[in-house]
Parts: sequence; structure tokens; C-alpha cells
Amino acid sequence: MASLCLMNSLPVPPSSSHSPKLTETSLPPSPLVLHSNNNHSVSARALKPIVVSGDPPTFVSAPGRRILAVGDLHGDLKQARSALEMAGVLSSDGQDLWTGGETVLIQVGDILDRGEEEIAILSLLRSLDKQAKAKGGAVFQVNGNHETMNVEGDFRYVDSGAFDECNDFLEYVNDSEDGWEETFTGWVDVFERWKEQRTMSNGYWGPWNLVKRQKGVIARSILFRPGGPLARELARHAVVLKVNDWVFCHGGLLPHHVAYGIEKMNKEVSEWMRGLRQNDNTPNIPFIATRGYDSVVWNRLYSRDAPDLVDYQDKQVCSVLEETLQAVGAKAMVVGHTPQTIGVNCKYNCSIWRVDVGMSSGVLNSRPEVLEIIDDKARVIRSKRDRYSEELQAVAYT
Repeated sequence: MASLCLMNSLPVPPSSSHSPKLTETSLPPSPLVLHSNNNHSVSARALKPIVVSGDPPTFVSAPGRRILAVGDLHGDLKQARSALEMAGVLSSDGQDLWTGGETVLIQVGDILDRGEEEIAILSLLRSLDKQAKAKGGAVFQVNGNHETMNVEGDFRYVDSGAFDECNDFLEYVNDSEDGWEETFTGWVDVFERWKEQRTMSNGYWGPWNLVKRQKGVIARSILFRPGGPLARELARHAVVLKVNDWVFCHGGLLPHHVAYGIEKMNKEVSEWMRGLRQNDNTPNIPFIATRGYDSVVWNRLYSRDAPDLVDYQDKQVCSVLEETLQAVGAKAMVVGHTPQTIGVNCKYNCSIWRVDVGMSSGVLNSRPEVLEIIDDKARVIRSKRDRYSEELQAVAYT
């Protein structure tokens, strides 16, 4: 068994033997043609149904599907929409319609914090999942460290506008006569109107209104505390998701996580978020998945490059990754968590993919990029020149 003794150490850039060959292809302006582009075409034959096991979803069989992975969104709805439109799964007419057919979309966590449109993004993804299932596709999310932090009540990275959104959303929910699902999925359609009305009523001194800020903190606490409406919504999602032969998580999966049990971890986190793991009125926080530098949502072993490490340490990280993938029966892992200034990229013979590009305006405000997987072959989709370019570029790693 490969031992992990790096503690807080992080991997260095790969040697030349690990460097993939890049092939760039220009794509037509319309992202919808990605379904049938050259060597990455999806068969037109009828596909077998998607089979999901685990509660929350843990293992997914999606035969023949086009799979997309999107990194950290951090409360930036505009950038989230840009990424999804570019990938061909969201309509560009402002109607927020699913256009991905039988595609499977996975968002790898950290929708919360650093931006002010968090609940709107959660609402959008829930709406798209409902639409996708009707077309033979699916939308999955995995929870990241910022989701678990908010359920713990850690609001250090919450944008001031996000507190306002919580206040508006709680009022909207209390006023709604519909059920939770319809109310929640409808938020993305109405929140901009609420936001505009709030901005007009705030006046010049709005940002310094301490009473309003206190109301926002209270509203967020009600929504995200274990058992709260949005905590229960997050509880629908896993911290580790395996789709076909690919593993998706926020920080990174390690051998001892697999030994502990992926489904067990997912269930424990879900029960905690739903308020079912209580001990003397104190939430029993699942440590192995959500706490510590080597937990699933905090681990940066695979996603951060540190040039001061020597080659043998890099090889050790590669060995740990290989052991993890073998234990879980996967070919590759996809993670977010650490912004990649060079864009979506892979390492260790492309057995690890890093998809957090810091696209949120609260992080790096970089151009959106999406990882596409078809028939176990991966490529990166992005705008060719900048985030405003309509011409798309696909970078294949071979």
C-alpha cells in the first residue's frame, strides 16, 4: 500500500513523461454542435437508461452519455450560465432551458461563498436536472468545503450580497403557496426582480444598514443550519460521485476514504445536513469527509503544484492516486477546489483532472472552461480568445 507521508506537502508539476500531448480544434460558434463534433460524436442509437444507486447518489451508470464537468462557481450566476451555454446544455435565450439532451452534467462543488447569487445557481441546477431527466440526461452536484462550512455556520467567506439574497429568498419561501420543489426551482426566474427592488429600496445608505445585515445573517442561519431548507437541499448531493469509470469530488479522494466507504461517507454527510445526526443537540459532523487537510472536501494533494518538492515526492503522490483509483475501480478522478491559472488541465498521465479555473468574479474572474468526456476520452472546451469570444476551442489530451 502506498503510504501518504507528505502531510501538508503538495505535488510538483509532472515530469515530461507525465505531460500530455495537446491537440487544439476550433469549433463553430454554436455550442450545440459539440454533440456531433468529429471524433467525439455521441451515437444516435437509443441509449440505455441512467441507473443511480445510493442515497444521496453515489454510483451512476450512464452508458454512452456525454459527460461534462464544471468547476467551482462561487455565486456568479452570469459566469455559470456562460459555462453551461458554452457546453451546449443551457439555452442562450434567457429561458434557462436544458438543451443537452442525454448529457450528464456534474458540478464539483463550491457554489457557495465569494459571490452574491448562490441560491439562484442552486435553483438553476435543480431546474436543469428536472428538465434533463425528462430528456434522458441528468445533472449532479457534489458538495465542496464551502457547502459544508455554511452548514457548520462558518460564514467567513459570505459576500454581503449573498446575505441579502438569503433574506429575500426566505421571504419569498414564506410567501409562496407552492411546494418546496416548485418554489425552489422558481427562484432563479424571480430573484433578479427581487434584487432590483431591494437595490432601489436600499438607497445610498443600504450597504451600511446594520439591521438589514443582521437579518441577512439570521436568514442564512435558518436556511443553512442542519435541517434547514437549503441544508436539506445540499443533503441531496454526495461528496464523492462515481459516474461510469470516473470519480468526481471537490478536493480529492484518498485510499483511507475508500477503505472507510464512499457510500458510508455520503450518507453520513447527508444525514448531518438533514439534521439527523444529533448528539446532545450538537450536530455530529462527519470528520473524515468534511474536516482536516486530508478530508474529501479540503484535500489539495492532487490540485496544487508546489515546485519546491522533489521528484520522489511527486512520484509518491502519483502512487497514492493510482492506489485510490484502483481501490475505487476508476480510470480517472476530477476535482475542483484549487484555481488553475492555466485553465482546466490534467496530470499523472491524465488520471487526475483539475477543473476549477476560478471563473467567479469573486475569485479570478477567468474565462469559463468545461471538461467534456465522451467514450472515456476527455477534452477541454473554452472560448478561443477570451470570455467574450463566440468562437469556441476544444483542447484534446492524448
